[in-house]
Amino acid sequence: MRKTRFGSILAMAAVAGLALTSCGGSGSDDAGSGDGGGEKVRIGIKFDQPGLGFKEGDEYTGFDVDVAKYVAKELGYDEGNIEFVSAPSANRETLLETNQVDMIFATYTINDARKERVAFAGPYFVAGQDLLVRTDDSTITGKDSLDGKNLCSVTGSTSAENVKKDIPGVNLVEQQGYADCLGLLETGGVDAITTDDIILAGLAATEANKGKFKVVGAPFSEEPYGVGLNKENDKCEDINTAIKKMIDEGEWEKALNANTEGTGYKPNAELNPPTEFEACS
Repeated sequence: MRKTRFGSILAMAAVAGLALTSCGGSGSDDAGSGDGGGEKVRIGIKFDQPGLGFKEGDEYTGFDVDVAKYVAKELGYDEGNIEFVSAPSANRETLLETNQVDMIFATYTINDARKERVAFAGPYFVAGQDLLVRTDDSTITGKDSLDGKNLCSVTGSTSAENVKKDIPGVNLVEQQGYADCLGLLETGGVDAITTDDIILAGLAATEANKGKFKVVGAPFSEEPYGVGLNKENDKCEDINTAIKKMIDEGEWEKALNANTEGTGYKPNAELNPPTEFEACS
């Protein structure tokens, strides 16, 4: 169980400089030819999502991280040649378009609006949008009880866009990261946080947050997590093959269980593991 590693939510690190693009675009001067070998691969993840993408010191943990490592290995990259880069929700398309990362595994929902700017492989998981409230709050039981409430989500996330579209009576408070939302929820600045159920379960289960918050448990969307790629990237089919192999070998289930143990989270068994992947162009 990795929950002891999480402690308090860390501030997300700043991303600086251009990255090499050994999976897709143009590579750096010290990159070798072909896949793997001595090449580096830069992978965007979240740094503040316990159980999914989390950075503590020099250690990166979570389900997204484990899937990223598996896929990178199948593409020929040693784990020591992976450089993890912070990929906040609002920056993901830009990171891919400017080749600052080669791939993104960061609870990145596949949708048509994003496909206008980037490409996707996967999905490797399907989550559902839900709500996190204070443990003693019995007034919020689902999205239909949010009218007039203050609701926090992260700028650039699908969850924030869903709220703007589907719940007009709620006051949406957008923040840069989930640590900011948690602080507001704890102090009463907002009434609830919304994002994907698996993210909320990880946040609530950390040592720092135990007993303070609860997941409502009434998901109201389907969020297929894809591997974000630059549109010029030609590794989509290989990534899909790697994800299918991870599922078939049982490594997908092992990684999911290891990263959600103790949270009480149960994935939607009708949608997971995914069986249909994005068509690669």
